[in-house]
Amino acid sequence: MDSAISELPSRRPLADVAETGLKIVVVGGFGVGKTTLVRSVSEIRPLNTEEVMTQAGVGVDEPAGVASKTTTTVAFDFGRISLTERMVLYLFGAPGQERFWFLWDRLFSGTLGAVVLVDTRRMSDSWYAIDRLEHHRTPFVVAVNRFDDDGTRFSLDEIRQALTLPEHVPLIDCDARVRSSGKHVLITLVDHLYELAMAREKTP
Repeated sequence: MDSAISELPSRRPLADVAETGLKIVVVGGFGVGKTTLVRSVSEIRPLNTEEVMTQAGVGVDEPAGVASKTTTTVAFDFGRISLTERMVLYLFGAPGQERFWFLWDRLFSGTLGAVVLVDTRRMSDSWYAIDRLEHHRTPFVVAVNRFDDDGTRFSLDEIRQALTLPEHVPLIDCDARVRSSGKHVLITLVDHLYELAMAREKTP
């Protein structure tokens, strides 16, 4: 965790020359690290809607595999990162619990692309996110957030097979706590979106 703290971004105002704003949504299962990713890469103080988990969630939320989690997002997270002086990503982290999934379709409105965070301890939690993105025809990349206590260490090929993920969808490892790793995920998504746009232009 010390490395994550040392790489926290400096908070700075938006450059005057910024002209392109891209909306990106971070989705995934409960406790997968969406809030952590937004927090680690955002160049502004992120907006979080985390609340303390109480007994009211017992029997409703499924904390298996993330028993140490004490807070949860109840609306969305928001952050911002400048990829270049002219291109800015606006990041929205979606809530992970099933009871808040009804918010996802609204968050997807106007979204250029998405990041699906995967926790291999709870792989099945990722299926709904992938299904909704495919339904909305929203391009996405998949990032495997490797947790320290995860002893499985599935390979990316094994994860791709488990998620029945098409070959054209980028799949990478990440550590949501580390800014450089989170930024790499976002750059991978932007590159993927650029490649898709170029392919569309070449299609007669």
